[in-house]
Order: sequence, then C-alpha cells, then structure tokens
Amino acid sequence: MRRKLHKIVGILMAAAVFVNSGTMVFAGDASQEVTGTVTVVEGSGDEVEIGQNDKPYLALGADLSEEQKSTVLSIMGISPEQLENYDVVYVTNAEEHQYLDSYISSSQIGSKAWSSIVIVEREEGSGLNISTTNINYCTVGMYKNALTTAGVTDADIIIAGPSNISGTAALVGVFKAYQQMTGDTVAENVVDAAVNELVITGQLEDSIEGLSDEEVEEFIAYIKSVIAENDLSDEGEINEVIDEACQKYGVTLSEQERQQIVDLLLKITSLGIDLDGVVDYAKSLYDSYKNGDGTGNASSANGWFSKLFSGMKDWFLKLFG
Repeated sequence: MRRKLHKIVGILMAAAVFVNSGTMVFAGDASQEVTGTVTVVEGSGDEVEIGQNDKPYLALGADLSEEQKSTVLSIMGISPEQLENYDVVYVTNAEEHQYLDSYISSSQIGSKAWSSIVIVEREEGSGLNISTTNINYCTVGMYKNALTTAGVTDADIIIAGPSNISGTAALVGVFKAYQQMTGDTVAENVVDAAVNELVITGQLEDSIEGLSDEEVEEFIAYIKSVIAENDLSDEGEINEVIDEACQKYGVTLSEQERQQIVDLLLKITSLGIDLDGVVDYAKSLYDSYKNGDGTGNASSANGWFSKLFSGMKDWFLKLFG
C-alpha cells in the first residue's frame, strides 16, 4: 500500500465521530461564555473562533478517556468544567464501521472511536472555515471539497483528536451534527458519496506525481465544477472532462484511478442535489491562489484556473457542438 494508506493502519482506529439521533442544543445561557479563539497550528487550516453567543453542536468519541476528552475540549476552546452546559452526544465505533467499511478494511478502521467535532452554523455567504488539530491524514481541502459536494457551505468547524489520527470518519460526524443543527435531512447516499470522495481524494494525493495535496484537491474541484456547471451525467462526457482536466494539470491517471473518479462522479450526479456550491468553491479556490492567500503554487493555479470560467462555455461548444 502507498504512503498515505499506510497511515490509516492503526490510525483509523481513532477516526470516529458521529452524532446519534436526537436534538443537540447549547444548554447554557448567553452569559456563559464558550471560550475564545482556537490557536491553529500552521498548515491545519482556518482560524475558527467560538464566542459566547454561538450555539455549538458537539460530538465526542465514545472511547475517549477523561484525559483524552480534556485534550480534545481544550483544542476546541471548551473548558472541561463547561461540558455540563452542553448536550453532548457520544459516538460508537460501530457507527464508524457503518460508513467506512465499504471503502476501508475493518481491520484498518479498528475498534476505538476517539476523534471529535464541534460545528457552528454561520450566515449565508460566510463560507466554510475548518480547523484541524492532531489530524494527519485528511486535509482541510479534502473536508471542504466533500462537504461542498453535499451542500454544507456556511459553518465554522473544529475537528480534533487527542493525538495524531487520520480524521476520515470525522466527515460523517460533521454531516450528522449539521443535520441536527439545521434540521435539514442529509440523506444516507449523500453521506456515502462524500465519504467515498474523501477516501479517493486521499488516495490520489498519494499517487499523483508532481502535484501537492492542495493541487490535487483543486484538480478534483475543477472536474466537479465543470460537471456541475454543465449538468453532465453521461460517462462519456465525464471522461472528456477528465481528459481536459488532466491536460490542464499535467496529470496521468492509471485506468483504475480514472475509473474511481468516473464512478464517484456518476454517484454524485445521481444524487439529484444542488451542486451550485461546487462551482462557487472552485472559483473561490482560484481567487485564493490568485491573490496569494492559499498554500499552493499560486502561479500554476493561475495558469490552470484562469481559463476555467472565461473559457468553459467556448470549450463545451467546441466539444459537443
């Protein structure tokens, strides 16, 4: 197995955070402050702040020891003494297997649920802000790509482990908490597609030569944005888009990698969900790198994305005209 997949062995034992049924609410009054700014280690994403007027939705791994729980809460900016002010859901390893067994072996997932999330809903247009601490497999970009596919676009999220863990299953925890927070139902097949996307993206980050992790995430976002913008669902059309993206990014895919991407995109397009956020997210990636705010190669991102929005219409007229 490749480098990143080696990380999963033993690490995914810790990667669980899901929210069971039932409403999750902040039980404290407005005078009870939920502590301030989370200190974000370089490379772990956005700076996320939870303030006294926020209503965070919290899920903790069921197998955390008291010491591990204290560590995770500290990362989230929550004092252990304040935990009684929250309705807290504890999540089991069995739920982890429910969503991940289709994509990762049971032995790799393991038998412990440790990783945790806290999410706060923000106003429309705020975007996704995600901080990760002690998560060493899933990147912030992987989470954002998958969450945007499922329509989660405006929230502050902290994903944390008590020590270095993969964080793969935390994606499902975000969906479960988001569903409880908003009252919107997140269908099982949407969660499945997002988990599928997260795993495939991680595998491609390891196998594609010459691109950084961030650039692989852009590559996937680009393909999805073209598919979404032009409402494509035919396998032949999807393969044409993949060919065009590979040319732009200088990527050579194996047949297995290509088929994984095709199958994922067919799954996503069959969901019948609104993918407008996918296009907006791809555009925001381009703007971020263009302005030098991202962590990737700004000059290469300029070259790859500058034609996406100005030339997309002409390219499709030429391709399918």
